[in-house]
Amino acid sequence: MNDQTPPTPRAGRPVRSGGRAARTAARAAPLAEDMRPIRAGMSGGRYKPLTDANVAAIHEAALTALETIGLADAPSSGIAYMTKAGAVLGDDNRIRFPRALVEDMLAIAAKDITLFGRDPKHDLQLSGNRVHYGTAGAAVHLVDVQGRNYRECGVQDLHDAARIVDQLDNIHFLQRPMVCRDIPENREMDYNTIYACCAGTKKHVGTSFTEPDFVPDCLEMLHVIAGGEAAWRARPFLSNSNCFVVPPMKFATESCLVMEACIAGGMPVLLLSAGQAGATAPAPIAGAIVQAVAECLAGVVYVNSIAPGHTAIFGTWPFVSDLRTGAMSGGSGEQALLTAGCAQMHKFYGLPGGAAAGIADAKLPDMQAGWEQMCSNVMAGLSGLNMVYEAAGMHASLLGFCLESLILGDDLLGQAMRCVRGIEVNEETLGLETMKSVCMGGPGHYLGSDQTLALMQTEYVYPETADRSSPKEWEEKGKPDLIAQAISKKEQILSQVSAARFDPETDAVLRKRFNIHLAT
Repeated sequence: MNDQTPPTPRAGRPVRSGGRAARTAARAAPLAEDMRPIRAGMSGGRYKPLTDANVAAIHEAALTALETIGLADAPSSGIAYMTKAGAVLGDDNRIRFPRALVEDMLAIAAKDITLFGRDPKHDLQLSGNRVHYGTAGAAVHLVDVQGRNYRECGVQDLHDAARIVDQLDNIHFLQRPMVCRDIPENREMDYNTIYACCAGTKKHVGTSFTEPDFVPDCLEMLHVIAGGEAAWRARPFLSNSNCFVVPPMKFATESCLVMEACIAGGMPVLLLSAGQAGATAPAPIAGAIVQAVAECLAGVVYVNSIAPGHTAIFGTWPFVSDLRTGAMSGGSGEQALLTAGCAQMHKFYGLPGGAAAGIADAKLPDMQAGWEQMCSNVMAGLSGLNMVYEAAGMHASLLGFCLESLILGDDLLGQAMRCVRGIEVNEETLGLETMKSVCMGGPGHYLGSDQTLALMQTEYVYPETADRSSPKEWEEKGKPDLIAQAISKKEQILSQVSAARFDPETDAVLRKRFNIHLAT
């Protein structure tokens, strides 16, 4: 019987330099970006929960809804923009959208867009089925995993989240995941949110604004950070997450005015429709998709009637209710299906799109959180969703954010992105020559083959925090706990100076002009 144990050096005998051990060590070194097994913007799109006939039916229903129901409560400025483009204001003050108008606006809407980072290496290309995972939300609590309780979150917590995201490979952007509950004045909260996020990461940042009058201050801050208005407009590294509708089928008047101000300021916008199935959206999954698509198509008309081709993300973002209680159920299988179906509609229109996944209803980063976060994140990625929002850190159906869960989520998203990458089939990966050399006169195993060593890092993804040791090794290491490992990594990241911090001169200008609440 063949011994299939890989050969090991005898005691006291040195390992030959230049041999297998040396090759293995060389392959353990960090890879160049284009050689990594996973990276931002890998293409999904293989999973399609809707048939072509389903997609056509949803599209038809959305157009009918826009023509016959329309949307109420547009601001006067929005009415002027949209009616000039061809929308119709009815006697009931609802704006209705002829099919030809929707089709015309889809034709001029931005298709292949880039969301910029402050560092170009973090730029996000949103064409086709390219997938990017990131944070989002407006959690009012921070999860204390050691005390197993929730407390109100503040600007330091937001900054800490940004600093952690900056160091995690598989979280590609930071949309503000929590609100600064320690800043009661909304204008100050809005610009302090920008400061805390941008001082923590050079990845693309998303945020919202409370009132349209607050946008100029925030743009002024962004101009200082960018090095001038022209530099900002050339590479806008922050986008506006805009809930421009109040489902069902009404414009959010103040948010629409915020959107108009952001467009004028050269800021990308996320057109966010966040109905809740069974409450503010139809209970059937298909019906919830129809309403979200209709509302976002109205947003496409709105944006392009102001500035044709302006950078906008088609943010169908419907949520699921637990119909027994009416409470949101972001960790459900239905939510995963809803998000994947929305992603398929984005592809039908050829628009860059985003939706929610990765939400846990679980209160702590436990097994329930794991299955809830993994299910929707994998399905969102496989469906080719461009921007997967709320992918890590979110608990209690968006009420709580957890820094340790953010770190654990990096491992989880690494595995999800490996599923997105899929299986490469070619002459080399089919492996007949390697199979022949191993089986016919070879060692009878593949552990030391050149092919195996060559693919150690380019074919396989290894977790940073998760434990894959045997029970014996686990015991010898002191039975490490996953949460303890995440806490340790969090503390290690936060013990270092932020790599995204502003230079002293810029920071001094910002602190002189604005009431910055974050300590220096």
